[in-house]
Amino acid sequence: KIEGRVFVQFIVDKEGKITDVQTVKGIGGGCDEEAERLLRESKNWIPAKQRGKTVKVRMNIPIVFKR
Repeated sequence: KIEGRVFVQFIVDKEGKITDVQTVKGIGGGCDEEAERLLRESKNWIPAKQRGKTVKVRMNIPIVFKR
């Protein structure tokens, strides 16, 4: 019965794999761990490009929990 936003930081590497997942600002109640698990188990993302080359990038996103 917890609602709120969990801010998660992670890296998308050159192959699109998600690494170094960590909670930046959490709400507790198991939501922080679930947000991290969700990202770790997600499929590969499209890697970032800079000047035509794929690069790794650090991202911060909010994951919203609602009842």
